[in-house]
Amino acid sequence: MKDTVGKLKDVPVREIWKHEARSFTVWMEENIDALNEQLGLEIQITERERAAGDFHVDLVGEDENGIVVIENQLEKTDHDHLGKMLTYLSVVGAKTAIWISANPRDEHAKTFQWLNENTPPDVSFYLIKVRGVKVDNSPPAPLFSIEVRPRETEKLGESEKRKLAERHYLRKEFWEQLLEGAKGKTGLFDNIHPRYDHWIGIGGGKSGLALNFTIFKDHGACELYLDKGADSDELNKARFDILESRKKEIEAAFGGPLVWQRLDHRRASRIKTPDYPGGIKNKASWPEVQEKMIDAMIRLKKALDPCIRRLQ
Repeated sequence: MKDTVGKLKDVPVREIWKHEARSFTVWMEENIDALNEQLGLEIQITERERAAGDFHVDLVGEDENGIVVIENQLEKTDHDHLGKMLTYLSVVGAKTAIWISANPRDEHAKTFQWLNENTPPDVSFYLIKVRGVKVDNSPPAPLFSIEVRPRETEKLGESEKRKLAERHYLRKEFWEQLLEGAKGKTGLFDNIHPRYDHWIGIGGGKSGLALNFTIFKDHGACELYLDKGADSDELNKARFDILESRKKEIEAAFGGPLVWQRLDHRRASRIKTPDYPGGIKNKASWPEVQEKMIDAMIRLKKALDPCIRRLQ
């Protein structure tokens, strides 16, 4: 019996997403992991249609290097969008620019390559082509391909990949140790698995709330992250304001001050613990910072739970 192999077919992107802003950009916001997997990045989207002077950035996010701006275009790339990308970088203060297009022009690919070669090392430009595909009669799916990437991955590709892999494996090792250490203190994290990202977390008790551990090069922390997704700006801020109105009660239950970040320029908000010194780069500090993070997360959840139950 012969194996059945499906036939890959192209689908016009406009058949999948009828409108750039209302459909494709919203889809990208909710499915950013599809792009992260292709680029090897860890972008977390923080805002959609953020104002940048008289313009609006399609998507703004963050990764460990700083702010990321993403511009979507379901047609050929053009000078208008090229100018917008440069404007967004300067106005928003981003470190990474990602331009996604159904049809990148060679001239704009060369321009992004030139920018990668002539801008500071910490500024990166990606030009991504998006196609629509399906196998036989399957639902359509996006297919991303990298047309231009930063010079770090082109000129120092293997070196950078090794550094990236090392950092990822260190994070996973850190989370493995933290989760093992938590077992003797609480069952809250029994269903969490270690991962390569700079954060792991559990649900915060309501849809759109997450209790996260975060780890960076020099410090770790715990946070309540408030973000219910697309078009949740008002809800996120309203929830934050309600919690902040009970700041004294929450901090008393926690046993110390917290950092209250309403983040008015973003969709999400955050309530976090102080940073605990000692991060990924110093393995000798891991046991101490892990112990502090576990203890802080237990206290943070206990302090927030009564107030979260009353939230909308």
